[in-house]
Order: sequence, then C-alpha cells, then structure tokens
Amino acid sequence: MKEVKAKKFLGQHFLTDENIAKRIVDSLQTKSKVLEIGAGMGVLTKYLIPTTEDFKIVEIDSESVDYLNVNFKQLNSKIIEGDFLKISLNELFNNEHFSLIGNFPYNISNLILFRVFENKFLIDEVVGMFQKEVADRVVAKEGSKTYGILSVLLSAFYNMEYLFTVSNQVFSPPPKVQSAVIRLQRNNVIDLGVKEEYFVRVVKTAFNQRRKMLRQSLKPLQMSLENVEERFLTLRPEQISKDDFILLTKQIYNV
Repeated sequence: MKEVKAKKFLGQHFLTDENIAKRIVDSLQTKSKVLEIGAGMGVLTKYLIPTTEDFKIVEIDSESVDYLNVNFKQLNSKIIEGDFLKISLNELFNNEHFSLIGNFPYNISNLILFRVFENKFLIDEVVGMFQKEVADRVVAKEGSKTYGILSVLLSAFYNMEYLFTVSNQVFSPPPKVQSAVIRLQRNNVIDLGVKEEYFVRVVKTAFNQRRKMLRQSLKPLQMSLENVEERFLTLRPEQISKDDFILLTKQIYNV
C-alpha cells in the first residue's frame, strides 16, 4: 500500500490508502468536467487527471496549492486557490455542467452539500467522502431517525446512494469516527410544481422541531393549515417522504 505525505487542515483528515482513492474516483460516472474540492496532497488527483476531460481543483490551503503545483505540473492553471463556499461556480467551466468529487472537510461538509443543492442546475454528480454520520443522514429515507433537511432537499433533485464505508485507519491523522463515500446523481426534475423557496421553508421549519407533530412544528410559518390533509398534521417530519413534503407545501401555499 502506497502512502503520501499528509497533514491536517480545517478539520480534514487526508486519505493515505491508494486503493480507496482509486475506488472513489472510479465511482464517479460523469467525468467530462470535474471539480475536486480540497485536493490536499493529491491522493485522488493522480487518478482524476488521466480519466477526466476537463479537470479543476479548488483548494483553500496555500501549502497544499504549492505542493500540487510542484508535484502535478500538468495541472498548470487548473488549481484555484480559494474557498468552494465562496467562489463563483458559474465561471469554473463557462457556465457548463460539471461533477464534484472530494474527501470533504468534515467540519464544513453540510455547508458543501447545501451549496450543491443551491447549484443543482450546474452540478450533475457528486462523489464524496464524508463522516459516516453525515453520509447516513444524507441518504436516509423517511422513517429513519437520521432523516432530515438535507435528506429531503437533496433527494428532490438527486438520486442518492451509499457506496461504501471507510475505516479511520486509512487516514492521516486517523479521525475518531468512521467515514463513508456516497454518490449523488442529478435526476430529471426541473420544477417541483411549487416555488422552491416555499418548499425549503416548509422542510426547514418542520425539522426545526422534529419531535413535534406537524400541526405544531409548522406554526412558525404563520400560514393557515386549513387546506392541509389531516394525515399530515398528525405526523412528525421524519415520517414524511420527499414527495409528500412537496404535496404538503402545495397545500399550505394553496398552489
């Protein structure tokens, strides 16, 4: 097993197992235009370069950028030193669709996923390494205790799949938690049939008080619930499917 020099930055634990790295890259099915987040020492990068048509990296750590420039000279100007949460994604590939891959920093992984949701009309596929707890929550189905806001929002526009679990022993430094790789692939949904901002508002409001029935948890919306089916009002948010959340939103806003 080959290893690369690794370090820790912004809560990120760098993968040192080449077999896992290759397996992650092989899991990405759409490779015409690919953005890697947080390449670090390039453990994924080395497998992405020969398999992608148009490949770029966004890396916030200047030391990692220097390392990548020295060790991956073929990347030339394809390394962007910056914060994925702040850079303009439209400009990366001239407003064309792209895929996203990375061993994502655990402390901002939720923010990365919310940015994916916000840019769903640009990002066709995501393959990422996450803390297992986050991965489980993202792909969870209704009825699960881990089902939540991201589960609902992302599933409205992506088909999501838990790929495999990764031991903490293949990282440097080893994290205290297990990790997992998941894949998100864009579905064909363009329009939910209701304003997206309403849908997001209903989902977030419901899960802000996830232990309560919707009759109570939706009160902060300050909307009449007279058009809402009684079956919804007696359920907790974790019991509502993505499709029913869309229907619920339509009933609340009388669409």
